[in-house]
Amino acid sequence: MVLGTAERGESAELFLPTVDRIPCARYNRADMIRIGIVGCGRILAAHLRGYRLLREAGVINFEITALCSRDSDRARSYVRRGEGPTQPAAVSRIAGDPLAVDDEYLSDFQPETPVEIYTDFREMITSGNIDAVNDFSLHSLHHQVAETAFAAGKHLLSQKPLAVTVEAARRMCEGAEKAGVTFGVFENLHFVPRVRHQHWAFSSSGPVGAMQMAAMGYLGVWWAPDLVVAETPWRHRLIEGGGITLDLAPHYFNMLREISGSGIARVSARTQVLEPTRWIRSEGTSPSAFDCDADDTFHAVATFESGATASLFASWAGSGGGTSVGEGGTFYGRHGKSSGNTLCLSDGTCQSLSAAYEKNAAPSMREKHFPLELNDDFALAQFDWLRSVELNRQPECSGEIGLRDLACAYAVLESSLARREVSIEEIVSGTLKEYQKPINEHFGLL
Repeated sequence: MVLGTAERGESAELFLPTVDRIPCARYNRADMIRIGIVGCGRILAAHLRGYRLLREAGVINFEITALCSRDSDRARSYVRRGEGPTQPAAVSRIAGDPLAVDDEYLSDFQPETPVEIYTDFREMITSGNIDAVNDFSLHSLHHQVAETAFAAGKHLLSQKPLAVTVEAARRMCEGAEKAGVTFGVFENLHFVPRVRHQHWAFSSSGPVGAMQMAAMGYLGVWWAPDLVVAETPWRHRLIEGGGITLDLAPHYFNMLREISGSGIARVSARTQVLEPTRWIRSEGTSPSAFDCDADDTFHAVATFESGATASLFASWAGSGGGTSVGEGGTFYGRHGKSSGNTLCLSDGTCQSLSAAYEKNAAPSMREKHFPLELNDDFALAQFDWLRSVELNRQPECSGEIGLRDLACAYAVLESSLARREVSIEEIVSGTLKEYQKPINEHFGLL
């Protein structure tokens, strides 16, 4: 099914702005990166906003030519403003939550591009109508989408967490290497301006010095206990790779690596199921209950390769109001600390972190962090991947990075089950995978 009427003009010349001293590239329509998107859930609007911002910044070497969803009407709802089925409304009102974004359409930034609608990702990938895939489906499908994409020689950007188990992620990385394609994981928090600013603050050129310790976490804040998270029952099923650890901890560990500049070496943790029954409460209907056997709470201590430590916790349980550490975490270095947009130094002075970054960070770092003066995390993540496809390299958040973030998250779960501290290498190598065993069996990943 094709939506759109424009012909593909083969003589149109396109331009990609110069970034990181890369010469300005010159394109014909035939050189465009044609993207097919798998998964049209509520998060898609935030992705489309990112692509729209790229187009508005002058990045025009891509077009989205296909959408795939089990529900074809859901896919059509994102194609053309004022036409087709009604697009889902945002389900969050929390500032900064991508699920608070809605009302974004492909026609807003590529009004003349025909868009094909598919209900089978395999058919979309092998159709010949795309060059690259964005997989925004459930992580239990990621390894299946990747297998098809790499067999067809397609570049891939996969949503976090990278896969349903470490074994699945490892196979994805091996498949990408064999196919010789660009493989990235969409980790938007890696590109959030505040994380970029903290990366500078704790770098060798920053004012705080190397990170010594960190605390990150919240209880009962975002989706607890029966809000948005209850509308996605797979999140609570162990056999489907559900649970708050796999949903949230890859974000945490990726941020910690970006801010500290160091990988994680060891993890000691405990996980719990505090709310074994979840409820879906829709207006005008009776509440419906379902069982939860995947963790809804975790507490962990991580030790970095550098020797730094971090205390991490999160919970989808918790009634009566939320509790958070700082403004998205608090990070300490030898000469001060950073929390949110506040930078406090050991001499007792405090200032705006973003202002300090703008004043003191090297121009080369600012250009690398915010190419084309972009500051939207989705747009930055997408641009990094598109540029990597163009230059035949791997992006900042490569598949290998996604695998290690997933391994850190599984280290939390394996540590809790084994009742001991575990090393990340045990998880990456597959030496320790007891928690993952039933999931691997379920998906035929033995």
